[in-house]
Amino acid sequence: MEFSEVVRRRRMVRNYDPDRPVPADVLERLLEHALHAPSAGFSQGWGFLVLESAADRDRFWATTTPDELAGSGWLAGMRRAPVIVVPHANKSAYLDRYAESDKGWADRDEGRWPVPYWQIDTGFAALMMLLTAVDEGLGACFFGIPPERVDPFRVEFGVPDRYGPIGAITIGYRAPDRRSPSLRRGRRPVAEVVHRGRWREPGSAS
Repeated sequence: MEFSEVVRRRRMVRNYDPDRPVPADVLERLLEHALHAPSAGFSQGWGFLVLESAADRDRFWATTTPDELAGSGWLAGMRRAPVIVVPHANKSAYLDRYAESDKGWADRDEGRWPVPYWQIDTGFAALMMLLTAVDEGLGACFFGIPPERVDPFRVEFGVPDRYGPIGAITIGYRAPDRRSPSLRRGRRPVAEVVHRGRWREPGSAS
C-alpha cells in the first residue's frame, strides 16, 4: 500500500473479528517496525508487553477497566481484539544515556529535559505499529490506561518499576463498528494549525 494511502486510512478501530487471529509473521513485523521509531540519543528506552492468549487478555481487561465501563459497548468491541500490545517508556534509559561521556552531561538530572522524550519516543513507536497495522490490512486502536489502574496492571503483569505504560494498543482484523461521534468535529484545516515565519492567531492582522 502506498504510504499516503496508509496515512489516509489510519483511524482508531474499536471492534474486531474474534475469529481471525493476527498471523505471527504480521505481528512480528509490527513489533520490528516499532523499533525503527526515532529516539533521543538512540536511547531506545521502550519495552512492549504483548498479550495474545485469551487468558492474558482477560487479565488485562479485568485489571485496567474502570467499573463504569464494565458493561459498555466500547469494551465489548475492544475485547474482541486478538492482540493487545502495551508500550512502556523507560525514563532511566534516557537519564543514563545522556550521562555518558559523548553527551556531555555528568549527571542524570531530569530537569535538563524540557519534555519527557522517553514518553514521546515510545509514542512514536506506537504510531509505527498503528501505521503498520493499516499497511497489513489490520485495524488498531491506541487508548489510555486509567491512572488508578496503572499500579494494579504493573503488579498483575510483573512490570519493573523503571517502565511505565503510556497506553495500550488493540490489534486485529476490523469488524463493523460505529463512527466515533468525535469525528463530527471535522479535521482542522492546515491554514488553522500551520504558522509560517511567525505565529498568527486566526483573524489577527499581524
